[in-house]
Amino acid sequence: MRAAVLTGLGGPEVLVLRDDVPVPVPAAGEALIHVAACGMNNTDINTRVGWYSKSVTEATSGDGFAEATVNDGTWSGSGFQFPRIQGADPSGRIVAVGADVDEAIIGRRALVDCCLRDVDEPMRRELAGYLGSERDGGFAEYVAVPARNVHVHNSQLTDVELASFPCSWATANHMQHRIRLTASDRILITGASGGVGSALVSLAKLRGVTVTAVCSASKADRVRALGADHVIDRSHANLHAAARDANGGPFDVVADVVGGSDAPGWFESLRRGGRYVTCGAIAGPMVDLDLRTLYLNDLEFHGTTVYDPAVFTDLVNIIERGDARPVVGAVYPLEQIHEAQEAFQRKHHVGSMVLTI
Repeated sequence: MRAAVLTGLGGPEVLVLRDDVPVPVPAAGEALIHVAACGMNNTDINTRVGWYSKSVTEATSGDGFAEATVNDGTWSGSGFQFPRIQGADPSGRIVAVGADVDEAIIGRRALVDCCLRDVDEPMRRELAGYLGSERDGGFAEYVAVPARNVHVHNSQLTDVELASFPCSWATANHMQHRIRLTASDRILITGASGGVGSALVSLAKLRGVTVTAVCSASKADRVRALGADHVIDRSHANLHAAARDANGGPFDVVADVVGGSDAPGWFESLRRGGRYVTCGAIAGPMVDLDLRTLYLNDLEFHGTTVYDPAVFTDLVNIIERGDARPVVGAVYPLEQIHEAQEAFQRKHHVGSMVLTI
């Protein structure tokens, strides 16, 4: 089969397109999916360049980090094994199953929950892995995955549209579940034009939440079209003050997918008892925190990575009801994965980027 194979840590050149990769055979408890499309995410870039390694303290880059080490370079913090096929967001059709899996699902369209939980202790977060990191993913014509991670569906959306959902929308849904978001909340969302950020805006508006979104001025109209009540130019000279003014005061929640030097100002922009939730740090993982801001204001801080299986089930239900509007920023064929990842790094798109297989 054709597949984009990650051969090491580095720039796009370490992704090698091959057409002689063996088609995986589904083991007991697994299903084989013929992949039609697969979304791209920051995780794909971060893994390829070694950004998850604790030796790296800089912002995300499309080039490899010389200081990155393979022994802690994965999403889970474990050692990396090459070659690896990345791709957390496959959308396609089930074509075979292993032993102990109901054959009735063969032929059904399906999405895949990319969070790989331990079969015996699914809620032990330290045992979890990630599709395309701890096992081969969807940047290939076929992918074998645990059947418990396969969600058959009746959506009429195209595979390209469906592939824009799993990682980014499940992450956003997890963030909102984790901080108990309700209609009475007023939320600030950074990076609101990206895959997770745009999903956060859309899901928050489904809950009736008042949303202040931060993005570049060139993308403001598209983010506003997603339902954001206020949109703030991320290059504003007084960014945090402008956001608070638009909101009419401090925020109940800050959902931060950017991190970096702006993060301390968002800590200070929360009301007493407010909640801060993060799922990434593309602008840099190292931030300053005045512990007095945390404890004197009774703030809650939440990291979001391994989510309960119900989060993805809820997302599939939202998609099937037609309540989730896909935001596809660009589409590339698998053969142009180098160009696609370089374009992804330039961040000119809104929403998710998708590869057709």
